[in-house]
Amino acid sequence: MTRRGTTNRWRRAAGAVAALALIAGACGGDDDDDVATDEPAEADEPADADEPADADEPSDEPADAEEPSDEEPVDTTQGGSILDTVIDRGTLNCGVSGAAVAFSVTEADGSVTGIDADYCRAVAAAVLGDATAVTFTALTAAERFTAVQTGDVDVLMRNSTWTQSRDTDVGMDFGPTTYYDGQQLMAREADGFSPSSEVAEIDGAVVCTNAGTTTETNITELAGQLGIAITLQTFEDYDQVVDAFLAGTCDVITTDGSGLVGRKAVQQPEGENWVIFPATPISKEPLGPVYAQNDSQWADVVNWTVYATFIADELGITSADVDAALAGDFGPEAQRLMGGEGELQTVMGLSADAFYNVISQVGNYQEIWDANLTPVGLDREGSANAQWTDGGLIYAPPAR
Repeated sequence: MTRRGTTNRWRRAAGAVAALALIAGACGGDDDDDVATDEPAEADEPADADEPADADEPSDEPADAEEPSDEEPVDTTQGGSILDTVIDRGTLNCGVSGAAVAFSVTEADGSVTGIDADYCRAVAAAVLGDATAVTFTALTAAERFTAVQTGDVDVLMRNSTWTQSRDTDVGMDFGPTTYYDGQQLMAREADGFSPSSEVAEIDGAVVCTNAGTTTETNITELAGQLGIAITLQTFEDYDQVVDAFLAGTCDVITTDGSGLVGRKAVQQPEGENWVIFPATPISKEPLGPVYAQNDSQWADVVNWTVYATFIADELGITSADVDAALAGDFGPEAQRLMGGEGELQTVMGLSADAFYNVISQVGNYQEIWDANLTPVGLDREGSANAQWTDGGLIYAPPAR
């Protein structure tokens, strides 16, 4: 943890003054933002493909999870931002999948690895100065949004797709996309499939996926549009989906393309060849952080933590270069971002060195990618996840 003691005391004092000012001026206007962040695990919501869909139990119904839960959402912002709560608690509660290869996997020793897990660490580094100050909570697709609504987690990093219904009807807020994905299918080459196969070729097949996810909805709708008949089997946990595929119960499995690549890399039996198709994904699955609605301070913190990793990547600042960037060697924007002259982190309620801590302890976007996605064969080059300067969609507002 770097230089946080004095800053935290200053921040709490400033927060107290701000809170008094708010109380004095709010006597007539009740702002209760109910941070109802996401809807109760909706079943149907796109669980985000890549992730193990949690659901684990085969549900026959398309899980429409998008429906808001009956449970009354808890107003987690009453009395202050989630930022204040996290600082006072001294640890970040972060919701993950725990079974999404390369995104968040709970290892045998209890540690959590993956790009989503590293973005949890990045937020902890920004807020608390310590990337290890994270309590990970493994959530199924059905549980994830309720956990945000009730305040059980401060932020959700669970390969969750940003959709209109989740952003409005379910009442969650979404941060910057950290991975642009798309739904694909995977089958055995021995069954006549190839990377050039089209979805229409699965006519008559048993298709398995996660319950309560966007993947379930997408494949059902597409089969109807194409006029093909499939038998859809759903499971809450993506491990169950893959187990059924390995057992021959499923002819085809479908989820985000990144999830299929990860499963193929670690679970394809020797002597078999699993193929992923079609070449062009059948859906858009922008994945990123999810947090409670109507807490703009917390949204700023999460969003700019992500943007800091993008900007550092764009400017070529790695975890080894933070001191040079702070000294001005990478230009004034980098110097501000690292906490130097003109920094804006303290305006957000963070310490000046918040993003210095993020990059030094967790890394820039490319470093996070290389640590988690490169090992399973996912390449940024030529994809939507390339920097905007290289034809991709990874783009951050300027730090000024």
